[in-house]
Amino acid sequence: MTAATCLHRRVFTVAAAIAAGTLVTCVAVAEPAAPTQAEVGPKPAAVEPLPAADLEAALERGVKFLLDSQREDGSWGSADNSKGGIDIYAPPPGGHHAFRAGVTALCVSALIESGRDDEAAARAIDRGAAWLLERLPKLRRATPDALYNVWGHAYGIEALALLHRRQAGDAAAQARIVDCIKGQVELLDRYETVDGGWGYYDFDVGAKKPAGHPNSFTTATVLLALADARDLGIDVPQKLFDRGLATIRRQMKPDRSYLYGEHHKYRPQHPVNLPGGSLGRSQACNALLRRLGDKDVTDAATVTWLERLFARNGWLDLGRKKPIPHESWFAVAGYFFFYGHFYAAECIESLPAAVRPPLQDQLARLLLPLQEPNGCWWDYPFYDYHMQYGTAFAVRTLVRCRKAE
Repeated sequence: MTAATCLHRRVFTVAAAIAAGTLVTCVAVAEPAAPTQAEVGPKPAAVEPLPAADLEAALERGVKFLLDSQREDGSWGSADNSKGGIDIYAPPPGGHHAFRAGVTALCVSALIESGRDDEAAARAIDRGAAWLLERLPKLRRATPDALYNVWGHAYGIEALALLHRRQAGDAAAQARIVDCIKGQVELLDRYETVDGGWGYYDFDVGAKKPAGHPNSFTTATVLLALADARDLGIDVPQKLFDRGLATIRRQMKPDRSYLYGEHHKYRPQHPVNLPGGSLGRSQACNALLRRLGDKDVTDAATVTWLERLFARNGWLDLGRKKPIPHESWFAVAGYFFFYGHFYAAECIESLPAAVRPPLQDQLARLLLPLQEPNGCWWDYPFYDYHMQYGTAFAVRTLVRCRKAE
């Protein structure tokens, strides 16, 4: 009997059974998809909902600190208070120009987002805005190897975008802001690395087009700012998004921890690249990918990494206030702390409203006990910038912990 004959008989046998009602068929039901590595992680202990009055009191004290610490010229922060030999490399004067620009932009953003609308806050915002509009166009890399200016450009764009909305109805003021943002976009294009994305060192070459390795988290910060610029209708070269996203994806591990930078591509299991070392970076990168519509960073993966941050917060906290970068467990540096929590708040904002409240309570309850007696927050002794940037990050984080009515 040929194979064709066997197949012919089998077809007619099945047909006859169906006609006689004697064939029992099974319909395969798809099993629910197994969670990915990024969707499985530790769970934090439940916390009580935070009373709104406690949140607002902390915010008020933080805002007061920012108002009291603003400099006469409208900026925040200075090069004072060196630690004598263990300071972050900051070639003067350009390194400090960059630090002051980034910190001032963060403080302006914090004051705007706080919602405080009294005369003192309005005056501080206006003075900070004037400083940014004057100084940001002049901001450049400090030396061939130090590119801290990228932080000033990125946080400058964020602050300017908030100022643009604040100046609704004043076409002249908005036009000046847009012109300044366009200049910052051009500078970020100039200082993009040859591999795409952004880093803040170029120790390899010191070339006109930076040849240093891009960092996952720096690139995420810059792209979030460029998204703000694009939302205002400003032309941002698509190549900056394409190349920046490509380097972030190259640095993304299956569990959604991210390499510190592309120079770690052959050391993915270095402690800083493990989940405990990526607690802060993952929040920034996840926030950026969700902002740009990446479907792989699911709600479940986002919540998992937020819960990991809450449950394993001690790994970040062990580095808080230590004077030497990367001296703590998982090579964590103190300045990861408030940075990471701010982007965690942005991740919470990206989730459906119904799932936010318990995550907001977890985040706020982590930060409130860390407020200092003078109303500030700080995580790393850093000349005279640390209290200002730490407070700005904390205020911006806690604003996002306010519950929707």
